[in-house]
Amino acid sequence: MNKENEVLEILKGIIDPDLGRDIVSLGFVKQVRVDDAGQVSFVIELTTPACPVKEQFKRTAEALVGQLPWAKKVSVTMSAQTRASRPLGAVGAGLKQVATIIAVSSCKGGVGKSTVAVNLAYALQTLGAKVGIFDADVYGPSLPTMVSPQATQVFQGADGLINPLEFEGVKLMSFGFVSGDGGPAIMRGPMVTQVINQLLTTTAWGALDYLVLDLPPGTGDIQLTLTQLVPIAAAVIVTTPQQLSFVDVVKGIQMFDQLKVPVVGVVENMSYFECGKCHEKHHLFGQGARKKLVEQFGIQNSFEIPILPEISRLSDAGTPVVLAGGASAQHYTAIAGSVVREVSKIQHGGLARPTVAFVDGRGIVVTTGDGAEHVITAADLRRACRCAVCVEEFSGKPLLAPETVAENICPQTIQPMGNYAVAIAWSDGHTSSIYPYDAILKLAAD
Repeated sequence: MNKENEVLEILKGIIDPDLGRDIVSLGFVKQVRVDDAGQVSFVIELTTPACPVKEQFKRTAEALVGQLPWAKKVSVTMSAQTRASRPLGAVGAGLKQVATIIAVSSCKGGVGKSTVAVNLAYALQTLGAKVGIFDADVYGPSLPTMVSPQATQVFQGADGLINPLEFEGVKLMSFGFVSGDGGPAIMRGPMVTQVINQLLTTTAWGALDYLVLDLPPGTGDIQLTLTQLVPIAAAVIVTTPQQLSFVDVVKGIQMFDQLKVPVVGVVENMSYFECGKCHEKHHLFGQGARKKLVEQFGIQNSFEIPILPEISRLSDAGTPVVLAGGASAQHYTAIAGSVVREVSKIQHGGLARPTVAFVDGRGIVVTTGDGAEHVITAADLRRACRCAVCVEEFSGKPLLAPETVAENICPQTIQPMGNYAVAIAWSDGHTSSIYPYDAILKLAAD
C-alpha cells in the first residue's frame, strides 16, 4: 500500500455525524500528497463552508495522520463544495447562484420572528457561509430597523437586476428599502405577491450559500407563493410559550408539511427570564409548549431563547445580536449550527427515515435503516396517540379511554409527517394521530 492510500485508510476513521459515513467514502478527502520528507497535505471538502464541526474534523484528521510512523508534518486545508448554479428557467436570474433557501416563519405576529431570522443569517455568516436575507413582509418590514447599512438607496444595475444593500458582509433586500418615504403599503393581495416575486427573483444576490427568507406571519398568499416560486430547502418556526402560540405553530408545521418543506427547528422566543442575582429561571408566559411540540411532531431541534434586554436594545439600534458577541449570540449560533446540519442531511442523504406499514395479522411494522423490524399492535399504537383530542395539551392528562379502542382497529392511511414522524388516519374516524418514529420504536420495544 502506498503512502497516499495509507492516509486515506486512516482517515476512514472519521465519521460524518450527520451523514453517517466516513469522510473518505463520502468523497470529502481530495488532493492527497506525500513528499519524500514525510510531509502530508490534503483537502477536506465539506458540503458547506458553515459546517459547525469543520474544526473538529481538521483536528481529528491532523491527529490521525500524524500517527503514521513516517508522517513528519501534516497540513490540512478545509474547503467546501462549489455552489451549483440553478437552471435559469427554474428560478429568477437573481437566484441562479443561491445554493440553499431557508424560510423563517411564524403563524402569529409579535413572537420575535424577524429577530431570529436576522440573527440566524449573521450566525450562518460567522460559521463561514456567504449569506443574504430577504424581508418578505411588505406590510410590516423589519429589516430596515434591525440592520443599519450605510447606503440605504436601492439601484438597478446594467444587467437589469436590483443591487442588494449590504451590512457587515450580509446582503439585504426589503420592501422597506424601496418604498421611498416609508409610508404604509396599501395593496391588495395579488399586488403584494407580485412585489415579493419581483424583489426576490430580480435582486442580484450573487453566489450565496444561504438565503434566509423572513416570512410575514400567517399561512396565506405570500407563504404559498414563495413556496411555489422558489425551492425552499427547509423552514424554522418561531413561537412563544403561550398556548395560543402553540396552537398557531402547529398550523405552521402542518402548512409546511403540506407544501413539502421540512421543518428543521422550532425556536421558543421569550421562553423565560433569568434573575441576575439568584439565576433562577422564571417562565413568565408558562412552559410546556416546546416539549409538547417535540413529543407530538418528533422535531429533534428545539431551542429556548430567554428574555434578554440586550436583544431588544441592539435590534432597535440596528445591530444584530450575533455581531455583538457574548452569551446572547450563542443562542443564535446554536440554532444556525443545527440548521446547517439538518439541511445537510436533507440535501445529501443523511436522513434515514424508518418505514412504517400495517401488515394484516402482524400489526404496525417499523423497519429501520439497518433492516431490523419492530412490531406493535395497531390498537396499542392508537391508544398511545398524544394529539389534543386524546391527551390534555398542557397537563398531559389522558382523555382517551383505552377500553374504547377496538382490538381490530387498523390504519386507513400512513403518511410521513415532516422528517421525524408519521400521520395516521384510523378506521375509527380519528385523523389527528401523529407519531414520532422514536416514540413508535420505544412503544414497540416495551
